[in-house]
Amino acid sequence: MTGHHSAGVAAAGTFTIAGLTVHRLGFGAAQLTGSGCWGPPADRDEAIRVLRRAVELGVDLIDTADSYGPYVSEELIREALWPYPEGLVIATKAGTVRTGPGVYVPVGRAEFIRQECEMSLRRLGLERIDLFQLHKVDPKVSFEEQVGVFGELQAEGKVRAIGLSSVTLDQVVAAQQLVDVVTVQNEYNLQSRAAEDVLRYCEREGLGFIPWWPLGNGALAQRSPVHLAIAAETGATPAQVALAWLLARSPVMLPIPGTGSVAHLEENCAAAGLELSEGQLAALDALAGS
Repeated sequence: MTGHHSAGVAAAGTFTIAGLTVHRLGFGAAQLTGSGCWGPPADRDEAIRVLRRAVELGVDLIDTADSYGPYVSEELIREALWPYPEGLVIATKAGTVRTGPGVYVPVGRAEFIRQECEMSLRRLGLERIDLFQLHKVDPKVSFEEQVGVFGELQAEGKVRAIGLSSVTLDQVVAAQQLVDVVTVQNEYNLQSRAAEDVLRYCEREGLGFIPWWPLGNGALAQRSPVHLAIAAETGATPAQVALAWLLARSPVMLPIPGTGSVAHLEENCAAAGLELSEGQLAALDALAGS
């Protein structure tokens, strides 16, 4: 691994989402905004460089949300990458509002989600959103209304494919009765595996599973001697080990590590080429809950 810091993501293999084939290691665009996902990035030029470098390294799945910033992340994606290269899948989300740094409030009313879709189309410069995800279920609005509007937008040609985020297994199953869900995005990483049941369901049903906070918000590396030892054995960084473990964990896993730094981006993308041994994978598997 050492010395291969600009290796691309092709070694991660591919996964097909609603007819769109993407590399399994993508990019999450939340960290292109200010602290707490609020306001502009500290270094706007670097954020633009990160997005362009990601595409150079073969990343063709970029995950964002209108509430990152709010709006900042989508605007940067357009500024950096429009007109978009062939095959680039931009996934965005609707259903939350920001009222300050680090605050997300779910708003699942159909007319609001519809407006968010129209505004994301405009900001991103798209005629159709490839993957549109319900960001968070709103407990104050009927589940059928929240999910149903995604189906309507799809029928109108504004959305190609539908995903869910931060959902329980029961919610995924219920949504599947209403629309064709193709991806689920839940928190999942070496230390946090509460979504294991959802991951296994996605495997059985052929849905993509997008783990958010794939690096535990960057804190993973400090926690486990086993993890650090495997990083030392492979000559990789702890972050690369965590990403390689995710890729090996399931064929439907689509990690989307995010960063505002080109150097970190290159390090993350190089994880695609890191192969862990059976013994190393077993040792990392055993870290759950430790």
